[in-house]
Amino acid sequence: MVAVVSDYDKIGGAPTVREAVDRFYTVVLDTPDLKPYFDGIDMARLKRHMVMLLCSVLGGPEVYEGHDLADAHRGMGITDEHYDQVGDILVTVLRDLGAPEEVVGNVVTVLGQVRGSIVEKPAEAAG
Repeated sequence: MVAVVSDYDKIGGAPTVREAVDRFYTVVLDTPDLKPYFDGIDMARLKRHMVMLLCSVLGGPEVYEGHDLADAHRGMGITDEHYDQVGDILVTVLRDLGAPEEVVGNVVTVLGQVRGSIVEKPAEAAG
């Protein structure tokens, strides 16, 4: 029987996920277009939720128990452009930490799957 190794284990487990989240938010908060989304946010709490979410996405033992992604992002006005920026930052951080391309690809797939729950489409202009 062949043991199945999760993406979580492939990147080094919890320590790597925590490091990825720390690096991710350092870059996001240093990005002028993205920083305003985080004004007034409890970053320690947000980081804990992101660690749980990323662990869950990667097949780790942690279970994400935060808000539904659509509920958590509703009313924030997140654009496709900003969503892409955030996704690119996450992918870069994972690669910088040595994540295999297979793992990065799986994360990109999940980013595509949840885009519709996070990005808000602008209201149609009344004409």
